[in-house]
Amino acid sequence: MVEESIDGKTVLNQPAGHLEEGESLIDAVIRETREETAWKFIPEALTGIYRWTHPHNGETFLRHCFTGAVCEHAPGQALDEGIIRSRWLGRDELDQQQNLRSPLVLQCIDDYLSGRRYPLDLIKALP
Repeated sequence: MVEESIDGKTVLNQPAGHLEEGESLIDAVIRETREETAWKFIPEALTGIYRWTHPHNGETFLRHCFTGAVCEHAPGQALDEGIIRSRWLGRDELDQQQNLRSPLVLQCIDDYLSGRRYPLDLIKALP
């Protein structure tokens, strides 16, 4: 999890971000996780694809959730702007939090815990 400051509020979220021009989705998840947590992430499977519309501003989010392994922590690395720190929290601990960025946070965790896994080759990028 990452603790981040959004619109003056501190919230919890999974590492997330945007695709850089010419970047694959897999490369983006590796880069975003490193930038926001200082951990190297090795994606192993896709947990799910989620669409959520914010009820107050109408902004729509499309999330691709991955599962994998982490290694090579760089504790001295500066984190992305707005990221306060990374945190390791169990599902029960997350249930106690009042500051989840969106309902996508728990949905992704619950799908992971239920065993949902899709092969990475499900993702296709055409030139």
